[in-house]
Amino acid sequence: MTTDFEDIRPYNEDEIPAAIHRLADSEVIPAIAAFLMPDQPVETLRERIRNIHNVKEFQLGLLKEIAEILLQKTTTRFDWSGLENIEEKKPYLFVSNHRDIVLDALFLQYILNEDGQNTCQITFGSNLMSHPFVVDFGKINKMFRIERGGTPKGFYNSLLHVSEYIRYVITEVHESVWIAQRNGRTKDGLDATDPALIKMFGMSRRDDRVAALAELNIVPVAVSYEWESCDKLKTLELYLTRKNGHYEKQPNEDLNSILTGIKQPKGHVHIHICPVVSQADLNALDDCPSGEFHKRVARLIDSRINPNFCLHANNFIAYDLLNHTSTFADRYTPGQKAAFMEYMGWMDDYPYMDRAVLEEIFLGIYANPVARQDNFSPKNT
Repeated sequence: MTTDFEDIRPYNEDEIPAAIHRLADSEVIPAIAAFLMPDQPVETLRERIRNIHNVKEFQLGLLKEIAEILLQKTTTRFDWSGLENIEEKKPYLFVSNHRDIVLDALFLQYILNEDGQNTCQITFGSNLMSHPFVVDFGKINKMFRIERGGTPKGFYNSLLHVSEYIRYVITEVHESVWIAQRNGRTKDGLDATDPALIKMFGMSRRDDRVAALAELNIVPVAVSYEWESCDKLKTLELYLTRKNGHYEKQPNEDLNSILTGIKQPKGHVHIHICPVVSQADLNALDDCPSGEFHKRVARLIDSRINPNFCLHANNFIAYDLLNHTSTFADRYTPGQKAAFMEYMGWMDDYPYMDRAVLEEIFLGIYANPVARQDNFSPKNT
């Protein structure tokens, strides 16, 4: 790989052995082993990791096994649709709504692998690379770094750098790339593509804005969880942000979010791969100033992701509870509603917080996808 991207790229093959042994020796392994293989000694997982020699063995061996254990332990159903929208061996830029730090991309990787296609490289925010285990795990798993924050000039340069790397991976390495539709996970249930992301894609080729995006083969991806990943943690973060005007993360909070998302029950998980954003699609949006063009492309991506978000009983229950209506009472049973309200009892552990505000925030996480589909034809389950 070119040395131009040494600061952000995944590990090269010759860096894998040392990283594998660091993973195997990590103090995080006992907690992971206790969840994944509770009936086996910790050393079993450590030895399983030590026997990995390259990225292919890591992804198609260990990670595939882990994904299948997670699906068995934490989901009631896992399915996908839309593979007919992509061609085998063709590289794409998968632009996904983002609900879970690790699993959104991991599950897409699993689907691509099951379909016999190459796995993709994955963007990973620098703010998440605070723990050595996460760094090694990510860079073995073809994750590359995106800088968060910094001075305006530094931030601009880092965006340009990432834009150049994405174009290099797709057009020269011929590998696909996964990226979230905006900075960070969706915490309020409102999935929306950031126009700044579209602008970033085009920074590495300025001669023709339509061609710059068309050659990236942008494919929107809709990820849906019946039980929202880290829903309690997201509620608390939004509550404290609203109360204090900001939110300050605690040490190892990102690692805790990763582990919580992995272990939390998810119910039904569905992933839909939407049609590619074609040259014709982009040409139809090319009659406007630059800023408006980026907004139109972002909204085009949203118009494919949002109607393919699977709405579950939880979403309709939350909508009716939040709005004090029975609009969607035919979409769930009294038992499902009772179970959802019982689940909300976790708020009893926070008596010092305003219960009404907590409920409003929590219900919004589940209800907002219903509101987002007002102008679409919902795909319900």
